[in-house]
Amino acid sequence: MNFALILLVLTVVTGVLYAVDVLKFRKLRATNAKEPLWVEWGASFFPVILIVFVLRSFLFEPFKIPSGSMIPTLQVGDFILVNKFIYGIRLPVINKKIIDINSPQRGDVMVFRYPEDPSLDYIKRVVGVPGDTVAYQNKRLTINGQPVETTKVADYLHPERLYYSEQYVARMSDIEHRYLNDSDAPAFIPDATQFPYRDNCTYNAAGVICKVPAGHYFMMGDNRDNSRDSRFWGFVPERNIVGKAFFVWLNLSDLGRIGSFK
Repeated sequence: MNFALILLVLTVVTGVLYAVDVLKFRKLRATNAKEPLWVEWGASFFPVILIVFVLRSFLFEPFKIPSGSMIPTLQVGDFILVNKFIYGIRLPVINKKIIDINSPQRGDVMVFRYPEDPSLDYIKRVVGVPGDTVAYQNKRLTINGQPVETTKVADYLHPERLYYSEQYVARMSDIEHRYLNDSDAPAFIPDATQFPYRDNCTYNAAGVICKVPAGHYFMMGDNRDNSRDSRFWGFVPERNIVGKAFFVWLNLSDLGRIGSFK
C-alpha cells in the first residue's frame, strides 16, 4: 500500500471540496444552516490532512522496526522518526529531489527504498559513500584500505533468543555505534544476487570487496551476521533515499527505549 499516494489523493480531494465550499457554497448558506455532509466529512478535514501531508512528506516520517538486522542499535518493535529533509527536499510519491541540502555520511542510519522492491522501506547503516572501496573480510571492515576503528566490549545477550553475540564499538565519521558478530557464522556471502554494478564487487571465502559507484551507497546492518544488506543485494541508488533515522519515540514492549537512539 502506497500511503504517500493515498495521502496525496486525500489532500487534493479534500482541498478541492474545501475551495469549492469557501468560494461558492458557504456564501449561499444561511448563517445558522447546517453544513452538508460533503462539507462536514470532506472539506472540514482538509486543514488536518494538509498538515499531516506536509509533515510526513517533507519533514518527519514515523517507521516501525520489523526485524533484528539493526540490533543492538535498534530493536524489533521500535517506532522511530526519520528526518526527511536532511538529505534534501524531495517530491512526495515520486521521491525526486528538488533541493539539495546534505549527503549521507558514513555511520548514518538511513531509511531507503529497497532496490529490489522499491515499495518496501529498509533501514541500515551507511558504510560506503560514492567512490569508496569497502572491504568486509573475515568480519572486519576496512574503507579505502583503512580499518574502521573498533573496540571489543562485553558480549551482547539477545533477550528473546538467549544467546550471546560478540559486541564491538566502531567509529565512522565521528559517529560511534555498536555492532554484533556471531563467531559461529561463516564469513563468506553464500547467495549474493545479480544486482546492478555487481562487477564492482569481488566475492571470496573471506567476504566481499566493493567499489561504490557514483550516486550509490553501501549499506550494512549492525547485526552483521543477521542482516541481508548491500553485501547480498548491492548498492542503494541516491534516488531511493528516504531520510535519516534519529529518534526512538515508542516501543510498546519496552518504554525505556524511548529516546534511546539519536
